Amino acid sequence: MKIMFIATLVIAMALIGFLYQQLSSTQDALKTSQQRFTDCQQVTFQLQNQLAQVQREARGDTVRSRPQGAGGR
Repeated sequence: MKIMFIATLVIAMALIGFLYQQLSSTQDALKTSQQRFTDCQQVTFQLQNQLAQVQREARGDTVRSRPQGAGGR
C-alpha cells in the first residue's frame, strides 16, 4: 500500500514539473509573440505615414502641374 502511494506521489510530482515546464515555455513564446506583434504594429504605422506623405506629395505635384485656368482647384 505504501509503495503504491509513493509511486502515485512521484508520478504526480513529475506531472506537476512537466506542466510547469510547459507553462514556462508557453509564457516565453507568448512574450516573444507579443513583442513581434508590437514591432509589426510600429512598422505598419511607419509605413502608413510614409504612404500618406507620398500620396500628399503626389497630389500636391499633380495640383501644381495643372494650369491655373484649367477649371480645377
